[in-house]
Amino acid sequence: MARIRVLVVDDHRIFAESLAAALAAEQDVDVAAAGSGPAALRALERAAGEGRRFDVLLIDADLGAAAGGEVVHVPAQPRGPGGEGADSTVDGISLVGRVRTGHPGVRTVVLAERDDPRRAAAALQAGAGGWVAKDCSLSRLLAVIRGVLRDETHLPPALLTGVLRELTAARKHRTESERLVESLTPREREVLRCMVAGLGRKAVAERLYLSPHTVRTHMQNVLGKLGVHSTLAAVALARRAGVGPVDLTGDVVERGGQLA
Repeated sequence: MARIRVLVVDDHRIFAESLAAALAAEQDVDVAAAGSGPAALRALERAAGEGRRFDVLLIDADLGAAAGGEVVHVPAQPRGPGGEGADSTVDGISLVGRVRTGHPGVRTVVLAERDDPRRAAAALQAGAGGWVAKDCSLSRLLAVIRGVLRDETHLPPALLTGVLRELTAARKHRTESERLVESLTPREREVLRCMVAGLGRKAVAERLYLSPHTVRTHMQNVLGKLGVHSTLAAVALARRAGVGPVDLTGDVVERGGQLA
């Protein structure tokens, strides 16, 4: 019998361990629990290195509301001094995206205490295979786990209309953002990518061999064409349009025979 490896990610420890214990009673399920996003990412890396990768992550929609960081295997083992400690916060939707990027073969399901079409849509856009109520039955949760492994998408029927509306609106915003970015000149797009990378006017000038005054003019043109009033808003619009930052790694430029 092929076994399903599940990782429960929830910083409410009693819920995480209770759910993990319930799932562990299934004959074809192996399960562990992680108390934070960073702990979950460490567990994924460790499992992949051991050739025992997880199949599905069940992620708390409100992850980050409580402290934690320990990975607790089921049945639980005593915690020694070498246990994982608390770490920086990674919220549930962000964790979905990071799992999709770093572990594309792992499916994710978000567990939520309340229906929220906007957050459910964001979870699906980030790569989640489902959004499930925390108070659903164990049989329902197992059906979702097995369903996402067949590349199915699972949503509560009451959420479907709202999620479709949110996804349609998000697509409309992205299309409009793409149209605005296309109005930029090649040089202005280059400046925008520098802005997305977080470079200030002086750094952009040095990178593009332009004067700070010229860069300022380009930045003003970018804001005007995008219809925004701040660099932060321009960066947000650029990201919606799929504009990524310039590559700042390995930036070695030859200038007059000297390496800079």
